[in-house]
Amino acid sequence: MKNKIMYSAIALIATVTIGYAQPPQGEEGKKPPTTEELMKQMDADKDGKLSKKEVKGPLKDDFSKIDLDKDGYITAVELKKAPKPERRKERK
Repeated sequence: MKNKIMYSAIALIATVTIGYAQPPQGEEGKKPPTTEELMKQMDADKDGKLSKKEVKGPLKDDFSKIDLDKDGYITAVELKKAPKPERRKERK
């Protein structure tokens, strides 16, 4: 009986420890997408550049800053030169 209780306690400790050792989930645990991934996800008409209608999120908010040649499109080169968005603060 003591061995069974001891094994149960060890299993519980291991489970709790493993749970805390997991990488964070959600946005904090994700790497930001690469330029190529963003282009592939957002380039709806597959013309190799992003129009303001195609982009969303921080790219849409900062479109004019990222569109360096002011032609109305963001290219992969312009996207690579874009300033990185600030990280969101953790919610409490």
